[in-house]
Amino acid sequence: MAGIDSAMKSVSGIIKGAIELGLSLVVVALVVDVLFPGTTGIVDNVSSLVTSFTGNGLVGLISLLFFLSIYKD
Repeated sequence: MAGIDSAMKSVSGIIKGAIELGLSLVVVALVVDVLFPGTTGIVDNVSSLVTSFTGNGLVGLISLLFFLSIYKD
């Protein structure tokens, strides 16, 4: 069992690292798009994502809370 636990922790660590890298790249793209408008188009994508969450009422709120809870862990 110890081997399975260590393997799961290793895979979990790799996935968490990849997610953190992706989030860092999103932040960099946001900064680039703010400094040079229209370069990456990520501001439009983020605003449409937020609109899709808020446009769906309670289901959107629950989805947003779900994604935030995943990000927090």
